Amino acid sequence: MPKRGYHHGNLKQALVEAALGLIEAKGPTGFTLSEAAREAGVTPPAVYRHFEGREDLIVECAVQGHGIFADLMEHAYRDGQPSALAAFEATGRAYLAFARRFPGHYMAMFESGLARGQTPELSRASSRSAAVLDRAAGALAERIPADRRPPPSMFSAHIWAMSHGVVELFARNPTGANVPFPPEDLLEAGIGIYLRGLGLVTPDEVDAAE
Repeated sequence: MPKRGYHHGNLKQALVEAALGLIEAKGPTGFTLSEAAREAGVTPPAVYRHFEGREDLIVECAVQGHGIFADLMEHAYRDGQPSALAAFEATGRAYLAFARRFPGHYMAMFESGLARGQTPELSRASSRSAAVLDRAAGALAERIPADRRPPPSMFSAHIWAMSHGVVELFARNPTGANVPFPPEDLLEAGIGIYLRGLGLVTPDEVDAAE
C-alpha cells in the first residue's frame, strides 16, 4: 500500500503548518521531524522529500514569516504617512500585531537561533522587512543638516531594537501584564521620545500623531 506522504496534496506546506503549531506549543527546538510528520499526516521518510532536517524546516517557517512580516511593515508604513512619527508608530504597531497573530512564525524568525544569512532565501526575506525601517530612517535623516546627521541605519536599528524589546518583555511575556500600560502605548511613547531627542520630529507632529 503506498505511503500517505506520496499522495499528499501540498506536503511541503502541510509540514510547515505542522511545524508552526509545534513551535508555538514547544518552541523551535522542542519538536522532532517525526512529530511534524505525524501532525501533517504523513510518514517520517516523506519529510525528506522537501527538507533535509528540522533546521531546514524551521528555516522555511522563518522565510515565510519574513514575507508576511515585510508585507505588514510595508503596508503599515504607507498607511502611516504623511507624518514621520505616525509612520514609525504604524510600523511599531505592525511589529506587535505580527508577533501576536503569527507566534509560530515570529519564534522561528527570532527565537530559533537562525542567522539572517543562514540561507540565501532567508537573507533576502529578512532584508525586506528591515528595508522598510531603513527607508523611513533615510527619509527622516534628510531633515538633519549633513554635518550633524547620524547614519540612518543607526537609528533604524535603535527603533527595531525598541520594538523587539517591547514585544519580548510586554507583549509576549506574561509577567509584563503587571505593567500599567499597553505595549502599544509603551512603544509609541518610546518612539516619540527617541525621534524628538534626535530632532527628527517636532512637538506639533507628536500632537498630530496622537
